[in-house]
Amino acid sequence: MSLTPFKNEPILELRRAPIRAQLKGALEAFDDEPVVQVPVWVGEDTRQGGALQSLDPGDPERLVAQSAVATQADVDHALDLAGRSEWRHVPAAQRAEVLIRAAAWLRARRLEVAALEVRETAKPWREADADVCEAIDFLEYYARAAIALAEHPAFDAELLQPPGERNELRWNPRGVVAVISPWNFPVAIPLGMVSAGLATGNAVVLKPAEQAPACAFMLVRALRESGLPASALALLPGEGPVGAALVGDPRVHTIAFTGSGPVGLEIVRRAVEQAPGQKHLKRVVAEMGGKNCVIVDSDADLDDVVPALVKSAFNYAGQKCSAAARVLAHEAIHDALVERLAGAIEVLHVGQASDPEIDVPPVIELEAQERVARYAATAEASGRIAARAAEVPDRGYFATPTLATDLPADSPVLQEEIFGPLLAVERVKTIEEACDRVDASPYGLTGGLFSRSPRTVDYVADRTPVGNLYVNREITGAMVGRQPFGGNRLSGTGTKAGGPAYLLQFVEPTVITENTVRHGLVV
Repeated sequence: MSLTPFKNEPILELRRAPIRAQLKGALEAFDDEPVVQVPVWVGEDTRQGGALQSLDPGDPERLVAQSAVATQADVDHALDLAGRSEWRHVPAAQRAEVLIRAAAWLRARRLEVAALEVRETAKPWREADADVCEAIDFLEYYARAAIALAEHPAFDAELLQPPGERNELRWNPRGVVAVISPWNFPVAIPLGMVSAGLATGNAVVLKPAEQAPACAFMLVRALRESGLPASALALLPGEGPVGAALVGDPRVHTIAFTGSGPVGLEIVRRAVEQAPGQKHLKRVVAEMGGKNCVIVDSDADLDDVVPALVKSAFNYAGQKCSAAARVLAHEAIHDALVERLAGAIEVLHVGQASDPEIDVPPVIELEAQERVARYAATAEASGRIAARAAEVPDRGYFATPTLATDLPADSPVLQEEIFGPLLAVERVKTIEEACDRVDASPYGLTGGLFSRSPRTVDYVADRTPVGNLYVNREITGAMVGRQPFGGNRLSGTGTKAGGPAYLLQFVEPTVITENTVRHGLVV
């Protein structure tokens, strides 16, 4: 199969009036359609239901989708069918063709899918469009990576080939992959994990986040309508018990998970338990939370720092695992930075995700709104609130963007993942002290540094435990093929999604050694 070199899907320019008109039209068309019905979808069988409801976070009275909920019988059916799937025997080039067609399917329905994200997860237009682009990128990138892995297996060239002997390294599918995905990147992240499993020949069972079943339904449609065999991908919407059933089942070989730290650690714990009849060790590919720190040196240009921090902390209301949560500011610029951040935060435009002009949308649900408020109250009681957004709508699950400072070192605001629009600034005397604080955290997802000194950049890069370090720029927005993404420590298994080694987690190596000089060899 001949493919052009991979390149990222271009993101729409929302500043252009014709583009904005298209977005408005797509949302109006979506709102004119009936409520999305999400089935349990196993093989050729579908079952409708309304036990799980998906609401618009900006208008909780608006029903966006209703979904059936998978039962244990559905889990059994899906795993039995996946275990018998012939997908593993399909050549890599043909598997890649399906992924490429699915990318074209999404590209053709780009605005439709983005409009669904705006409604179902309150993803602002620019973020929703970027999410669809990233989903397309995953399909295109892993399609090419699967072909490369089949035609030029990694490390194969390093095997010694003495006279009379042929040594070959092959990568075979591990088996059934259970994907448990989050709501905050409702198409890109699940499709990234699903497409990696499929690209390497594994059948996949998807349990999406209960907040975003309709988005997951769209990605399954993209693959099924692009020629993927029905046995190779099942959709099992539902809540925690559905995911738990998959994690504990001996028919599952690989678990791909993105979500919170406590849930991820429970998955890791359960995955090591050998069930009766289980003849393999389960592999967990996990991306979990972060408490991401940005170090600002004394020589940093605050004209660059302030907009980058605001974007990193408050885009999508801080609901990204990579979002900035702590700023470690050198004492020489601490006060000036706090003052300028406060001015920027007070004028943030908080509003509905459907408005292209807004800076901060609502959070995903009432529990998230209440959680952010509790942490803000803790920050106010033990430190100082330096700024709050001036105007926040009453209707919908809106959390007030907040800047906190002068917090004690043991404050939960500094130590725990909040997953909302609350940013804390700390004063440090030296870059070494800042690195010590980062190193003390159990997390290691993303981090940032603003400095004009190459020596400081080298020092921090050597000291930081994070999976992705961003220098003199915002710390969100990793792109497939450019910034492979994944965390260390309690932030994950260093999976590096969208990178050259990601597919290796879904395959098993086999070495074939052949004696080429034996008698009776057929030529």
